[in-house]
Amino acid sequence: MSLTVTPATGMPQRLPAAGTNRPLVIGIDSSLTCTGVAGGDWADALRPPKLTGHARLTWLLDEVTDRTKSADLVVIEGPAYGQQLQAGHHERAGLWWLITQMLYRRDIPYAVANPHLRTIYATGRANPAQDQPQKQRARIAKGMVCTFVIERLGIWCEGVGKYDAADAAVLAAMGLDWLGYPLLALPEGHRRALATVHWPTTIPAVAR
Repeated sequence: MSLTVTPATGMPQRLPAAGTNRPLVIGIDSSLTCTGVAGGDWADALRPPKLTGHARLTWLLDEVTDRTKSADLVVIEGPAYGQQLQAGHHERAGLWWLITQMLYRRDIPYAVANPHLRTIYATGRANPAQDQPQKQRARIAKGMVCTFVIERLGIWCEGVGKYDAADAAVLAAMGLDWLGYPLLALPEGHRRALATVHWPTTIPAVAR
């Protein structure tokens, strides 16, 4: 599937701040079983009740719509192309397009981040558990991202869905950083992830 947004060539041009308040940036890690949604100081995991097909998609879209209705910018994790042959891929892709279409129709700017980019932003490396046993690397890397969110960003993520919530929190932090409101100072080895996110071509007025 092709994306409808354009990759940024660098950081946005800094515009005068619209006010003293931090802009509302929402991160989304979309999933059929547990969609992570987060802002700059909170994170949530949306787990649909026992629904399937259109009913599940509708429930998830309604929940995401409610949480993004006032957003200045949304950062959503891009499709994982390595999962195309896995069960549920077709429906997962449908959810992703439903969410981004909703944002498009509501004129909410959105950015698309490759899954590796949020790991780089949180840990400084795309594969931070490379020295661990192969079967454990993905789980360890998710734990490292979750630890970053809890210990560095100060956003509590626990229980079922904590990894999805943590992923969304990192995406929100990336969007705030790009707009000029970083939640914390990070080394350039982490912030290099921002350069290859597919940022919106129209920079929100809240950028400074």
